[in-house]
Amino acid sequence: MGGASAAKPPRPPRPVRRRAARRASGAERPAPLLRTTDRLVLPRHPALHVPDTKVALSTASVYPESTAIAFELAAKLGYDGVEVMVWNDPVSQDLDALRVLSEKHQLPILAVHAPCLLITQRVWTTDPWTKLVRARAAAEKLGADTVVVHPPFRWQRQYAREFVRGINRMAGETEVRFAVENMYPWRYRDREMLAYAPGWDVTDEEYRHFTIDLSHVSTSRIDAFEMVDRMGERLAHVHLADGSGSGKDEHLIPGRGNQPCAELLERLARTGFGGHVVLEVNTRRSGSPAEREADLAEALAFTRLHLASATRVR
Repeated sequence: MGGASAAKPPRPPRPVRRRAARRASGAERPAPLLRTTDRLVLPRHPALHVPDTKVALSTASVYPESTAIAFELAAKLGYDGVEVMVWNDPVSQDLDALRVLSEKHQLPILAVHAPCLLITQRVWTTDPWTKLVRARAAAEKLGADTVVVHPPFRWQRQYAREFVRGINRMAGETEVRFAVENMYPWRYRDREMLAYAPGWDVTDEEYRHFTIDLSHVSTSRIDAFEMVDRMGERLAHVHLADGSGSGKDEHLIPGRGNQPCAELLERLARTGFGGHVVLEVNTRRSGSPAEREADLAEALAFTRLHLASATRVR
């Protein structure tokens, strides 16, 4: 009819605006950047060497979340296994509970980090040697091949005096490797405090096996490859994380600092490294569970990408 106005068409939906609102409210979570099952199943090629090195997630990487969350994320993202940090979470101290998590998620426990942090001084007793005995027993019962241990604090005087000889004696009593980890000087403003004994640079001592931690290298402000060269064949375990040279132990996602994370991985691939690479990163600043998951996916993708080489030296 000539005098009637035409009906207005319905207003089109605005999915972008609704999606932005859901994202702002946290209802929509971004998908992880990469998953192991999606990406690096690299084709065999005569010019590419990809070692059998396992890439594990340290349960410390989800702190302050629980050990159970670490297993869940490691399985979901496609890590090859887990390193258990024994700390105040009761599950991390309970071998039966850890075995259940390992079986549930079909993830091996590759290493046990002994409770030698300031916050774990009362975990598994206050006696440092008893802690190491229990860490070794845990590794043996859970099928892990490595116990990570820090050098003593300077105020643990008797323990520090006996540590080098004692740790080597214990290493000779088991197939489990005691891999002593490099630490760093503590700094406050312009002051430097030597908190560890015999020292934070573990290559000064005749340990059987070492763990290198690139975040600790960064905090120490030393050259990573010089330390790797000093460790030589005794390098048994890698804690992969980045750092910016700050006085703080940052444990950044690899690639976000200035440490040679990629170059070290490529060198490990070339030289036939027989240990494990463990992502031990700080996700406390992740804004949400989804962001933590994305950060851990990024860390794994970075590691898999660079843990390959055009050639193998030996």
